[in-house]
This record gives sequence, structure tokens and C-alpha cells, in this order.
Amino acid sequence: MDTTQIYEKEGSLQVEENDIVEVNPARHAAVKILTRFERSDAYIDILMAREMEQGNMLQLDKSLLTELVNGVIRWRWKLDWVLTGFYRGDYLKCLNIVKNALRVGLYQILFLEKIPDHASINESVEMIKRIQGEKIANIVNGVLRNIARNIENIRYPNEEEDVVYYYTVMESHPRWMVKRWIELYGVDAAIKILKANNERPFTTFRINKLKADLGEILAYLRANGIEFSTSPYSEESITIKTRGIDLFALNMFREGKVSIQDTSASLATKLANAKPGDKILDMCAAPGGKSFCLAEQINNNGSIIALDKYPSKLRFIKEGSERLGITCISAKEADSTNLNFEEKFDIVFLDAPCSGLGTLSKKPDIRWKREREDVPVLVNTQRELLENALAQVKVGGVLVYSTCTIEPDENECNIEWFLNKHPEFELDRAENYLHKDVCKDGFMMTFQHIHKCDGAFAARLIKKSESVISPSVVAD
Repeated sequence: MDTTQIYEKEGSLQVEENDIVEVNPARHAAVKILTRFERSDAYIDILMAREMEQGNMLQLDKSLLTELVNGVIRWRWKLDWVLTGFYRGDYLKCLNIVKNALRVGLYQILFLEKIPDHASINESVEMIKRIQGEKIANIVNGVLRNIARNIENIRYPNEEEDVVYYYTVMESHPRWMVKRWIELYGVDAAIKILKANNERPFTTFRINKLKADLGEILAYLRANGIEFSTSPYSEESITIKTRGIDLFALNMFREGKVSIQDTSASLATKLANAKPGDKILDMCAAPGGKSFCLAEQINNNGSIIALDKYPSKLRFIKEGSERLGITCISAKEADSTNLNFEEKFDIVFLDAPCSGLGTLSKKPDIRWKREREDVPVLVNTQRELLENALAQVKVGGVLVYSTCTIEPDENECNIEWFLNKHPEFELDRAENYLHKDVCKDGFMMTFQHIHKCDGAFAARLIKKSESVISPSVVAD
């Protein structure tokens, strides 16, 4: 059920034009979080989690808060285009809290059809009145009501004059990102990627085969009236289609029968093709999703060393292992750019830090945190990790490299560089292990608009021999 429909039925939005308005806690929290986001480096999901923990919100309020915050961030550029056109004066010089109150109000007017315009306007006005006083509140009121009256007359950029700028505004992405994807994939595919990034995401989980099977989980979902779809690429991946479900509160989650994980991540882990008894190193493991998946592949029979450089994150691996009934994972603090294990591993899994440009539907704030200049810096880190990973793989063993981005420099270009420099490794084609529709050029590649999951990449490399010096090695 759509969140806005729930609120309308509950009656919390049934207000008249002249009613005294009590500001909904979700709307107030949304403005507060958005303002904090603009003056800090924190990710939006962390800010929301803190607010929900500190506040005393109903599940309905939490759902609305998530909708408003992610929606405003997702559509910020388009919202600001409209507000700039209707604001008398320099909108960009407004206080952040005023801009965010306007954005929250306008987001509801443009995108949440079930919420009456006067309800969203009144609450934004009341919020600003309490914080900034009557004068500023009157400005907010005038701007939002003027937009609501003239919604059909809003003028947007001209697509024919500048296609990049047009979609920068209309699909609310940074200009460099739109330009880059048009250059890489062409206009039609780039537009589809942009639109997919702006879709409200559904929650996908993976069945824990140590505790449950597909039939049991599907029966549970049907019995509880939860709509779902199964992935055509991985039968363990199921997406919940019913809005407003708190997956963490469901028995199947609390009993450790499922883990939240995008289909693309499950596929990347399947590429490892782990077997019972394998010794596995997960180099950048936290919060542990891929380690858990590998543990299930080996039927909890073998060993997995799960590393992360931040000790505070290791608890997620330990807590997740306990919930899922996994005993073969050992979580350790380590910097994976500087490893020297005496033992060699059957499988080394490197889920590298990346730009995250395949996850913008679930993490809309990333689009505003990334710059084009970030990619070369990340590539250097990724190559440093690959160099360190190769020494940990035994002869005949496997190195799996994965990312959650659709940026070629971080993906296939890195693998080409690695194989040219290290001829002792060879590509083991992904279609030998995965559905052919998620494979291209021997790699696993998923795209938001095609596969209805995160955009991601993975490559499976086999170590044929110990390191050799080859005259074909290219310079860094």
C-alpha cells in the first residue's frame, strides 16, 4: 500500500484551508534531516536512522519520513528549478531550512498525488512560522500556493537546445553524470538509466538456505498477504512489492531465514562458485552481506575471514552471523591495501570501494556527493587492492572482483589493466556460472533499467601460476 494512501485513510491529512495546523513529525524531521545533510558529510540513511532511533515515530511516520527525504534528495535539482522560477528574489540565498521546507512542500505537490496540496503547504508554512517567524512563513506560503495554482504552466529547459542540461533538470542528476552516460551509452539508454535511478526502490532479500527454502518463504509471504516478485536471474532473490512493510519486524527476518541483499550482489557472490571446505578471504566485508552469501554457498562448512579496516563495522558481521546461524566466519580488523597472510586462499573476494553509481535508486544522495574527479582516485585504490589481493590467492584459486557501479573505468578497464600486468591470471567467463542475460564480454554486468536491480559488475579470475615477469606487462 502506498504510504500516502495510508496517511489519507488514517485521517492525519484531512485538514481544511483555515485549520490550525499541527506539523506532522515526519515532515518536521524531514526538513531537519535535509538541512543537516547539506552542512555535513553524513549519508542520508545514517541521518534518518539516528532520527528514527531518537524520536518516537509510528511506522507510518517512518515511512513518510523516508519518502519525503529520499524524494526531495532524488528530485532536488528539478525542485530547485521550479522554486527558482517562482521565488521573488534570489532563492539560492535562502537559509537552508527555508529552502528545505519549500522543497518538502513542493515535492508533495509535484509527486504525491494522494496528499492534498493545502495539507503539504500548510505544514511547511507552519513549520517556518515557528522557526523563522511570520514574514518568512508568508513568503513560503505565497510561493507554494502560486506553484500549486500554476502547475500546468511551469516552463522547463528546452530539450532541443541542450539535451544534457534538459535531462540534468528533468531527471535531477549532476550535469557531468548525464553527459558521461550519454557519451558511454547513447541518449536513449542514458535516459532510461536516469529514469530508473528516480524510481522508488523496493526491498529485495535473499533466502538463507541454511535455515529455509524457497517454498517455505513463498508460502509465508502469501499467507501474510505480501506481494512479491522473484528474480529471473537468481531464485533466492525475492523483491517485496507491498509498500510500507517493515521487513525487520517479520518473523522470517528475525529468525534468520532471509537477508536483505540486492539481486546484483547475490549474483556477484554466485560468481565465486564456492564449495564446502573452501578457505575464503573477503577483503572489504562489512556489513557482511557477501560473506553471509558465501557462507551459505559452502553450507557453513569451511572458513571465511571477513576483513574491514573500521572496527566499528565488524559488529554488523558478528551480529548478522548469529542471526543467520553462521559459524564459519571470522571477522577481523585489517587494512586490505596492506595484507600478508601466510596461508593462501581458495577464493579471494574483493568487493571494492567504488563510486556507487549503480545504486542511485536506493541511495539518491550519492549523486550529489560524487564528482567526475572522484573516479580516477577510486580507480587507484581499486588497483592497489587488486595488487594486494593477487598474493593471497593460491595457484588454481579464484579472485572475484566486484563493484556496484556502471562506470567502465572502475570495472572492465580495471580488469583489462590487471590481466595485462599479471598474465598468471586469466578470465573465467561469467556465463559459465550465471544467467547469460546478466553477462557481457565474460563479465557479470547488471544495469538498473534492464535488470531491475542495482547496476553492478563482477569478474572471476583464475590464478594459473605464481607471479611471473612478462615482457607484455604494460606500465601503470
